[in-house]
Amino acid sequence: MMTLVNVSSLDFARTSRRVAAAARSGGLAVPVFRSPPATPGLDRTLKRRPDGSPVVAVRLGGRPEAAVCADLIDGVLAVNRLDATAAAHWRRVLWSAAVGHEVERLAA
Repeated sequence: MMTLVNVSSLDFARTSRRVAAAARSGGLAVPVFRSPPATPGLDRTLKRRPDGSPVVAVRLGGRPEAAVCADLIDGVLAVNRLDATAAAHWRRVLWSAAVGHEVERLAA
């Protein structure tokens, strides 16, 4: 059984920085990450600022840490509109980064 926790803002910041760094080093576009979503009741939203830059907002409270990580990763994948093969590759790379593992090779 997965435990629901309140992911701290500090944990969210650390994880989002790791995911962003891995994506950026592989040439992917990186959204702005924020919390919580402006729309009540939603766990994750993807919006664009007036200048076109993407913003992924994620709800932290009462959710498993893995769900929050998955939302960050899926946000990067959605912003980059990757095909299934590329998305599968980058999902592995970004999960590795999210949990703090060094990523030796970013390109497929």
